[in-house]
Amino acid sequence: MAKTNSKEVARQKRIKRIRKKISGTAERPRLSVFKSARHIYAQIIDDVAGHTLVSMSTRDKDFAATEINGKAAQAQKVGELLAEKAKTKGIDKVVFDRGGYIYHGRVKSLSVGAREKGLIF
Repeated sequence: MAKTNSKEVARQKRIKRIRKKISGTAERPRLSVFKSARHIYAQIIDDVAGHTLVSMSTRDKDFAATEINGKAAQAQKVGELLAEKAKTKGIDKVVFDRGGYIYHGRVKSLSVGAREKGLIF
């Protein structure tokens, strides 16, 4: 029997605990964050309909045009670009889902960037 990654298992438990309390609706969708070692991904999701309304990551074409060094700075730019995309779709209020990560570093930078461009949490 193979061991599982205990950090990932603990994160999955935190995600379940968080998702019991927050949910995205059409009026106030959920801004979900996922980070890997190299990239950061963010989506705005309507949980009632089960659709992703807007998404942005460091791997998108829109982001590739920017030359930004540092993961926190990249995360902030992703938040800014995500907020701009959301504004064009008429989304201005969201519920922030930190994805089981602590609100620190890249996760915080992403939310700061989104707030600067007008998203209300």
